[in-house]
Amino acid sequence: MISFGPTEEQELVRDTLREFANEEIRKPARECDEASEIPTAFLDKVWEMGLTTTQIPAEYGGGGEARSPIMNAIALEELAYGDVTLAAAALAPSLSAMTILDHGTDEQKKTYLPAYCGDKWVAGSLALVEPSPAFDALNLRTLAEPKGDNFTLTGTKTFVPFGDRADHFIVVARNAQDGFAGLEAFIVPRDAKGLRISENEKNMGLRGLATSRLELEKVEVSAANRLGGEKGIDGRRLINSSRVATGAALVGLSRAVLEYVVPYAKEREAFDQAIAQKQAIAFMCADMKIEVESMRWLVWKAASQLEQSLDATRSAHHAHIYTTDHAVTIADNGIQVLGGHGFIREHPVEMWYRNAQSLAVLEGTFAL
Repeated sequence: MISFGPTEEQELVRDTLREFANEEIRKPARECDEASEIPTAFLDKVWEMGLTTTQIPAEYGGGGEARSPIMNAIALEELAYGDVTLAAAALAPSLSAMTILDHGTDEQKKTYLPAYCGDKWVAGSLALVEPSPAFDALNLRTLAEPKGDNFTLTGTKTFVPFGDRADHFIVVARNAQDGFAGLEAFIVPRDAKGLRISENEKNMGLRGLATSRLELEKVEVSAANRLGGEKGIDGRRLINSSRVATGAALVGLSRAVLEYVVPYAKEREAFDQAIAQKQAIAFMCADMKIEVESMRWLVWKAASQLEQSLDATRSAHHAHIYTTDHAVTIADNGIQVLGGHGFIREHPVEMWYRNAQSLAVLEGTFAL
């Protein structure tokens, strides 16, 4: 018999994180959105849960637990259910740590991973997105060109998490090849010559997450900082993991919308009748429920293939396209259910709508 349910361990993690999201993430979310800032105390508190460190091998100072994309997808959904912005900030160290763990050489792991195994949250950053209306992760404009034994990087990156404080950036660039084979990644220190870091960007959504623009003007990077050394990175796995992680976060955000508007529709009356009894509202809520379930299964399928070291390219693409499309629709429908209240900051749905719109056009915000 085929089982589609989580294991006992996965259920325990899910329930623990669900309670944490309700109590510790949902409450400060609005204040962080308004202030465009996330307190360090909050980041340190989430860090104590060991969501990043437990999966780093013991030889580098981590917990040495097995890496599980399925477990990580479940965890991401629950944290994003509390608030997707705070989830992205809390898990930002994984952007560097997990990317180096998956693709780095032994020497790179020894050099950088111990920094992500301390008692305090440490900023991590992945520079993938570029300022283009038709951004394509497989057709990057940031170029990596050989220069003797080193490389020069030229291009622009935007929406780079914690550019204001990260010690180094994992910059994804393109070599002379096409597709996944053309993807390269480099560890670039923030003081590299030719690297300009902007002030924090002002974004419509994910406002609490500090992001910056990187301008790379012939930034020279040593061969030792080429992620993966001579063999480079597995570009396919990097992109697939990012897409599945984003999908998992959007499932959590969409579920938050659904679970907020359904009770509202049952309590809100118009013409002496709960609006949930109106056919249009009832059908809208039912469709939202169906889509959330569908989104989750697509994400879990892709995560399962990643966990089994199978080619998850098609599944990751399906999960990414479906979740980004339907998360925006669900958030918009949430506003429609609330009517005029959907635009009032007293309710979080307008914030979730802005976050869904922002995350739908981004990659590299989460690591699986």
